[in-house]
Parts: sequence; structure tokens; C-alpha cells
Amino acid sequence: MSTVAELDAVIEATLRDGDLTHEHPEPGRWLVDLPGTKKLKTVCGLIVGEHALRVEAFVCRQPDENREQLWTFLLQHNARMYGVSYSIDGVGDVYLTGRLPHAAVTPEELDRILGAVLSYADDHFNAMLEIGFGTSIRREWDWRVKRGESLANLEAFAAFADPSRRPADDGA
Repeated sequence: MSTVAELDAVIEATLRDGDLTHEHPEPGRWLVDLPGTKKLKTVCGLIVGEHALRVEAFVCRQPDENREQLWTFLLQHNARMYGVSYSIDGVGDVYLTGRLPHAAVTPEELDRILGAVLSYADDHFNAMLEIGFGTSIRREWDWRVKRGESLANLEAFAAFADPSRRPADDGA
């Protein structure tokens, strides 16, 4: 059995046992849907390479503003992360990327890595949007308020976008 076939068997069993929605477009390539709460879905690619399994997940598009602040935020988190780290592509889109040596591809380690991808993409998502898209979020909030439109899918940003909902600063 080839390394690709061996790793595909481990990946297939792990995804099936974890009841994760996935696609297997060709040997050595997997797309896994990781359901979140803030970022509703993160698609994670698993690609079997010659020496390692590559892990890649798109997190958000390039920011409209505050690029340096967002990059600083991401780099500060990288130092505390397990198995993957934030990276950007040539246009500035944000990804989580990592590599596992073939010997480390076990059901337990795959579960740990997929959990890390989900956690990092989901836990930091709203903060990334506030930093990189704050003006757009506030503009959209104001537009909806003015027209009486639903704010339901912006509710996570209420304190950020609506000054009346921000906690009072008691000067302490």
C-alpha cells in the first residue's frame, strides 16, 4: 500500500468517526467542513505531500483597513497556537496553515489539528473582522438602522457598531 493510500485510510476513518462532512476529490486530497459559531463554516484542506500532510484553511479575505494592526494581532496569536499558524497569501487573504509529518498522521492528531483549525478560525473571527473591516461593519449597521432592516446577522458586533450599546467608561 502506498503512503497516500495509507494516509487516506486514516483520514477517511477519522472524518467518518468524527461525523464531519467532507469531500475526497482525488487520492491524497480532502476538503473538510468544520462547523463554527462565529465563522459558520471553515473549509479545511488536507493534502498529502511527499513528506508531510499539509493543512490549509481560508479564514477571511484581505482586510479593507488596519492591515498592520491585523497582522500584529495574528502574529501575536501564532506564538501560542498548536499545529497551525496564521499566514497570508499574495493578496493578503488570511489562512491557517500547517504541516504534519506522515508518521504523526493518526486519528488523535488529526482530531487535535482539526479542532485547532476550528478553534482559531472561529474564536478570533469577529476580532479579525472588527480590526480589518470595522468601517464597513459600522456603515452597514447604520444603513440597516436608518432603514429599519434586521440587525440579526450583525448582532455579534452590536457593542462595536452602536455607541449606545458600548459599556460606560466609569473612569476607574
